[in-house]
Formats: sequence, C-alpha cells, structure tokens
Amino acid sequence: MGETILKFVNIDKVFSSEGIDFEALKKINLEIHKGEFIGLSGKSGSGKTTLLNVAGLIDPPTKGDLFIRNINTKNISDNELSLIRAKEIGFIFQTFNLLPLLSALENVEYPLMLLNIPEAERIERARVALKKVGLENFTHHRPSQLSGGQRQRVAFARAIVKEPTLILADEPTANLDTKTSDEVFELLVRLQQDMKVTVMLCSHDNDLISRTQRIIKITDGMIAEEIRK
Repeated sequence: MGETILKFVNIDKVFSSEGIDFEALKKINLEIHKGEFIGLSGKSGSGKTTLLNVAGLIDPPTKGDLFIRNINTKNISDNELSLIRAKEIGFIFQTFNLLPLLSALENVEYPLMLLNIPEAERIERARVALKKVGLENFTHHRPSQLSGGQRQRVAFARAIVKEPTLILADEPTANLDTKTSDEVFELLVRLQQDMKVTVMLCSHDNDLISRTQRIIKITDGMIAEEIRK
C-alpha cells in the first residue's frame, strides 16, 4: 500500500430540508492510498456523489473524522481547506462545467489563475495538459466548437493541470456515446498511470467500474462491499 491520502473514520453525512433529515452517508470507514484507481458503484441516491463531495472537501462530514495525510480536517481552517482543494484535488464532472466564453486553453489555465501562478507558466502548463489529452491543436476553440468527447478531454486537462494528488470523477462518461465513453475512460486510465495520481471514479456503468483497481459498492449510504484486484 502507498501513502494514505484520505482516511474516513465513522463518517456520517446528513442533509436537512424542511425539518426532515436524510442520512446520505452512514458510518463510512475507508482509506484511499496514493496511486489507487477506485471505482464507486451503486444506484442513484446511494451516496456515491456525496462520498466524492466529502472526499473533495466540498461537503464537510456531519459526524466522524476525515484525515488528509494524517491531518484531521476538523483542525484545519476553511481557508486552509480551500487551498488544499485548489492545489491538490482535480474535479471532473458529468456536464464538463467549462466556461463557455473561454477557449480550451483559457478553461484549462483557469485553475492556475486561482493559485496566482504567473501568466507565462500558466499558459505553458495549460498547453502541456492539452497535449496530454490530445487537444494541442484545439487550444483556441470554445466549448461550443468542440464535440462532447473533446469537451470532456478539456475537462480532464483542467483537472490535471495543477498536477493534483487526487482526481475525483463524477459520472465523467454519462453524456457520451459508447465509443467516446470508452476512449475517454482509457485516457483517464493512461493519465492515472502516467501521473501516478489517485483517482476516485463514480459511475453507473458497471463495465467501466469493473476495469478499476478497487471497487467500492455503496448501498443506502453505506459501504456494502469492497473488491480488490
């Protein structure tokens, strides 16, 4: 096992609406190690996305402890959490979440702007990231000028441009046809191997999930099964 990147200890996540509580996660105990490719499976509403959001420091746990490299996030300020999220976590979404008025290069560059990285370095790193996903000839294209698969590749480049420790991918192939979905998944596998980055992939596609290194099945907010290969 490699270095422990994230550790969930007895984590619950409860959402409240109009006086009604919904327990999205229940007693999650889980360790995520450096370089792992993890697949999260489960039905809609099972808690997969909530688990990703907790891992990505978007939703704090209601109960329990989340450790980042042995540091309890309860002991970290909101500003420190934001900085860790900005520096070390790359997000890939089902709907791409690209800024429509920006070019592919500018979309990939944007996370580096938030880290106050100098312009020349930002542009060079964005170009390198786009080349890694095979879009070096599309730097000036806006999202509307790209196919769905190309837009997701831009999203991949945006996720890897800061050289993160962890990539969280929430249904990244859901809006793509089968052929493009397979190509995009293979790209994610290659990036994960080349960069030695940890990936947590959430998907309804059991074929994709079966090709990950470690499968975590979520049922009713709980870990129902773990399969290691």
